[in-house]
Amino acid sequence: MSEQRFGDQVAVRRHEHVAELVLDRPKAMNAVSTEMARNITEATAAIARDPGVRAVVLTSTHPRAFCVGADLKERNSFTEADLARQRPYARAAYAGVLELPVPAIAAVHGFALGGGFELALSCDLIVADRTAVVGLPEVSVGVIPGGGGTQLLPRRVGAARAAELIFTARRVEAAEARELGLVDVLVPEGEDGTEALALARRIAANSPVGLRAAKRALRLGHGLDLRTGLDVEDAAWRTVAFSGDRAEGVAAFNEKRTPDWPGE
Repeated sequence: MSEQRFGDQVAVRRHEHVAELVLDRPKAMNAVSTEMARNITEATAAIARDPGVRAVVLTSTHPRAFCVGADLKERNSFTEADLARQRPYARAAYAGVLELPVPAIAAVHGFALGGGFELALSCDLIVADRTAVVGLPEVSVGVIPGGGGTQLLPRRVGAARAAELIFTARRVEAAEARELGLVDVLVPEGEDGTEALALARRIAANSPVGLRAAKRALRLGHGLDLRTGLDVEDAAWRTVAFSGDRAEGVAAFNEKRTPDWPGE
């Protein structure tokens, strides 16, 4: 395993073809400050540029929190002009996670609230342990979910359920979160990171060209009418149909061996 730091608050650990994006601001329970937002943006950009990465795990070093959302202590000192200037940095951080070109899995334990839960929602899958508490409480402090929550949550659980959760600002504990579809996999306490990495490794065993194309089709096609969505899928299919990965995958299947993906 190798590690690269992006400022003092974010690290990327490489596990062969899996990149672990680590939130590492434990004294603030990973509250997203302006500096941390910049670090996340830089880290996700580096991951996106790396052709060797096939899957990403977003995790946290804090034992009791994945991420508690925006740094409200920092924001309390902001003027309105400061807040306006900070907004592009926050948006870029959430977009960096959302637009990762490979499958991304959030490993959630403890509090994942507000912007913290929005970071998890920006991933394709969420693995949570039984200590997880998730929610979008922004209206209780006079704002709205601004890291994608009003758009990502209804896509995950439906419009009415998302409305109830956002309007009430309530926190949801792990068992209910799994029932409602707020998280995808529920594991015993302390096992979210291990399970997320194991899942990422299973994903990363597949074609890197296929994974990127499948994610692109899933994301771009969502919400479109069926015919337009199928056109998006066809365009993605054409990027892999004549690739080296497709040729290797078919050959490996017929020869009953593990594929050696060329990644192109």
